[in-house]
Amino acid sequence: MKAKFWANFVFFASLQRVTVKHSAPTSQEVQKRIRLADESRLLEVLLGPRIDDTHYHHWEQLQHRRPPAGMNHDEWWMSLKLQRLNVRRDLPFADKSGQPFWFAYNDEVLRLSEEIARRTGGLTSSGTGQSDRSNRRYLLQSLLEEAITSSQLEGASTSRKHAKRMIEAGVRPATISDQMIVNNFLAMQDVKANAANPLTAAFVLELHATLTANTLADSHEVGRLQSPSDERVSVVDQQERVTHAPPPAETLPDRLALTCDFANGTVDEVPYLSPVIRAIVTHFMFGYDHYFSDGNGRTARAAFYWAMLHNGYHLAEHVAISRVLREAPAQYAMAYEYSEDDEGDITYFILHQLRAFKRALEDFEEYVRSKVDQGLQMRETLRASAGLLNERQVALLEWIAREEIPRLVAKEVAHRFNVTEQTARNDLKGLNKLGLVQPSSGRRPTVWAVPKDLSARLDALGD
Repeated sequence: MKAKFWANFVFFASLQRVTVKHSAPTSQEVQKRIRLADESRLLEVLLGPRIDDTHYHHWEQLQHRRPPAGMNHDEWWMSLKLQRLNVRRDLPFADKSGQPFWFAYNDEVLRLSEEIARRTGGLTSSGTGQSDRSNRRYLLQSLLEEAITSSQLEGASTSRKHAKRMIEAGVRPATISDQMIVNNFLAMQDVKANAANPLTAAFVLELHATLTANTLADSHEVGRLQSPSDERVSVVDQQERVTHAPPPAETLPDRLALTCDFANGTVDEVPYLSPVIRAIVTHFMFGYDHYFSDGNGRTARAAFYWAMLHNGYHLAEHVAISRVLREAPAQYAMAYEYSEDDEGDITYFILHQLRAFKRALEDFEEYVRSKVDQGLQMRETLRASAGLLNERQVALLEWIAREEIPRLVAKEVAHRFNVTEQTARNDLKGLNKLGLVQPSSGRRPTVWAVPKDLSARLDALGD
């Protein structure tokens, strides 16, 4: 069995270039080339001034950029490698050949990890400044968004609108794509429920079982590490060249145990490691080790969320990072590729994830601001209708307007507001009398259509 994308990423796999064309030379190789060209030049490079490394380019990326004045590409690369080694932080992991993984704790890594920690830590769900009901709504939206886009990264084709209505109404999944999204949603809830507990191999297997239930061709692979008798999943590019062969299956139990121990580390350990970096490294190791026949990407991202919540970054549960990753899946894959290609330097992956999470966090904050403004405007309109609507009907109209829902059934309303279907029908009938929803004729169950001019009707109702 072969995967087309890193960690089973199949979304747009055939359209994206996910292989390193210019493999990074080692420090020894480039040093030898410089010495052969000019022995005295090597010392000048070693003692030269600091060079801007904000973007942390890989060797392949340097090939398309002009070196600093007075340098060629070898000298530029040598200078960058020296700077990175000066802030090197070794990790307790190694690749399948025994080469250790490490990262550069440089200014950009420090700045982004501290910024994310500041903006996501020390807050509870009420940290958005909204009501408990609003926070539950925002959390539901975020869990839904992460479930949908994480599944879409691995090939699920269900539309966002259908997926949201399916989960919110409790509709039974009709396709494997539907099932993947429901599974992701349930797994994210499990992650939240178990965030205070240590990460264990047993919980990882349970998480994988939830993520892959009723979606794998062989049901025996659900919640099970690959064994030596299984064919290991390799990553190939479009030319069918293997770009990543995971560690042997017999090493997986020990490697998973080590990853869990690392994820459970605390801020009191010496040397200190930012919990945000710890969460990202955990994500990387799940993807690198490839514990399962399928679902490795989803499990890796779920483990990342567990690590963030476990370390008190409560606002992380509102942030859908997979939506950002889905916009540029090749970059996600290349972050893995570059890290494995360049002597175990996973700074490429760490920086990619830090930047993606920051972007996702900014998107969430903008979403909150827009929904707050929209909610204030809606409440102002509904306040003018006091006495005509009960509390549930007000909340129902807010939901319809916010999500731009075109039609709904009583079962969906009952499920969302935790009432009986009869109560939901009574609420809908009341809205019908006011001209705010319209029932279908001759259909069972009755489908209630929302008029396109709902806002205008609400304004008229208030008047």
